[in-house]
Amino acid sequence: MAGSKKDAFETSLLTLIFQNTNLANIGDATGLRGSTVAGNFYIALFTAAPTDSAEGTETIYTNYARIAVARTSGGWTISANNAYNTAAITFAACGATGATLCAFAVCTANASTGNSLYWGDLTSNLAVSSGITPEFAIGDLDVFED
Repeated sequence: MAGSKKDAFETSLLTLIFQNTNLANIGDATGLRGSTVAGNFYIALFTAAPTDSAEGTETIYTNYARIAVARTSGGWTISANNAYNTAAITFAACGATGATLCAFAVCTANASTGNSLYWGDLTSNLAVSSGITPEFAIGDLDVFED
């Protein structure tokens, strides 16, 4: 027998994770509490996609660095059981050495030592070369909870 989460719980869970908002009525009236300091998530780009059990291969194109996105409503919008970026997420322009990007991950640190919480394939691969600036426009990085 398999179970599933209710839509309202999925939305509340995403709100806790991405906006650091308490999830009430789990355990007691205070529920699952957000962090004292909301902090950031860090968006990473990959040349070989992660899976549920493997990290994948993060890109190392020239000038690349993960991008911080605040765990607040200023960083993430929650709608139904989806979380998506409230503002554009713009990476550094590629320098001399490029790459072909295929996936992203939402991570807990700005280096590979952080856990990847969510990952997904890009709609289509993106070849970056000198001067190309990868970006997720508002609402383009969509995390679905089900």
